[in-house]
Amino acid sequence: MSVVIGVKFKSSNKIYYFSPEGTEFSEGEGVIVETARGVEYGKVMAANKEVPESEIVPPLKPVIRKATPADDKQLEANEKLKENALKTAAEKIARHNLVMKLVDAEYTFDRNKVILYFTADGRIDFRELVKDLASALKVRIELRQIYERDDTKMRGALAACGRPCCCATHLPDFEKVSVKMAKIQGLSLNPSKISGVCGRLMCCLKYENDYYAEMFKKMPKVGSRAHTPDGEGIVESNDILRQKVKVKVLQSDDSYEIKTYSLDQIKAKVHQSESDAEAVIDESLKSIMD
Repeated sequence: MSVVIGVKFKSSNKIYYFSPEGTEFSEGEGVIVETARGVEYGKVMAANKEVPESEIVPPLKPVIRKATPADDKQLEANEKLKENALKTAAEKIARHNLVMKLVDAEYTFDRNKVILYFTADGRIDFRELVKDLASALKVRIELRQIYERDDTKMRGALAACGRPCCCATHLPDFEKVSVKMAKIQGLSLNPSKISGVCGRLMCCLKYENDYYAEMFKKMPKVGSRAHTPDGEGIVESNDILRQKVKVKVLQSDDSYEIKTYSLDQIKAKVHQSESDAEAVIDESLKSIMD
């Protein structure tokens, strides 16, 4: 076990561990630490605690010091410098006729470097731009290309649910999401319905997917024959959340009646594996394309 504190930086929701070096820290305190990017200002999100060695990514770097009022003022000054960097960068990009969208700028705490984030459809030759910016800002320049998801995460936005986007509020990393998740959850495969502000599949598709994927295997296949308390029938649809099944039951006069049963009331062929789910999705996508 090692004693650590958890620190979060402005540009990330992820918490990083640092060694407190025997100093007691409180949640919310500012700290000065050294990272791969240089000296940085962070906020303590988890006070001194013990964690297993397996949870630590070596090497565990020490905290340099607690942030002082002078450090807080420098952080504020860096934010003001950032506005000038954005304005200058936008002017230089226009002058060089580069097809790129400037998203944000960030000074390292010690002001040794400014990082400029941008989006573009392809690769950009910005070598001349870097030289021009370094001359204008008198500081080291790093241009970092990001993508649609990163853009939304950095600038923030309101999602379709009416709440701020998850990536901008609490998600430490982007997780893999797929169309299969939307299909298993019974959602429309219309891209506009399952895509977020960034234009990619919504991160929240992942949240309940484990439950849906497990229950999907227990639900009967749509179109399969089913034994119900009222006789033989054909499975019409499934309600995974309520664990209900709609069955078209054959009547004595050869007509059909749609009835709803709980999962434990019927017997039918179920989805045995993920490959069954894939087959259902492929068929659904094919029907949409047709």
